[in-house]
Amino acid sequence: MVAQRELSDDDVDRIFRALADATRRDILRRTIAAEQSVSTLAADYDMSFAAVQKHVAVLEAARLIVKRAEGRERRVRTDPEMIARAQQLLERYQDLWRHRIDSIDALLAEDAETPRPES
Repeated sequence: MVAQRELSDDDVDRIFRALADATRRDILRRTIAAEQSVSTLAADYDMSFAAVQKHVAVLEAARLIVKRAEGRERRVRTDPEMIARAQQLLERYQDLWRHRIDSIDALLAEDAETPRPES
């Protein structure tokens, strides 16, 4: 088993940039279920084949999908390992914010329990 290296800031930037677009998120959704050709993907979008290829290239650069040649066709599938790594990153952010909110809640509860001097 290969040890996962920590995602670099550049990796994180590429992932979030890739996920910021609805078409790219849809391509990921479609290629999670099954590998598809770029041609098949392109047929369902109201844009040029070249535009879909660019979306695929952004996802590939972020390593969210894997592209392979099969004859003259290019087939793509979602890389579940990178999706899991992105999910772990988001969970770390979620834990960070939960901890901060819990700290604020504790401070507010402590403040509410502190007796106020009478005026």
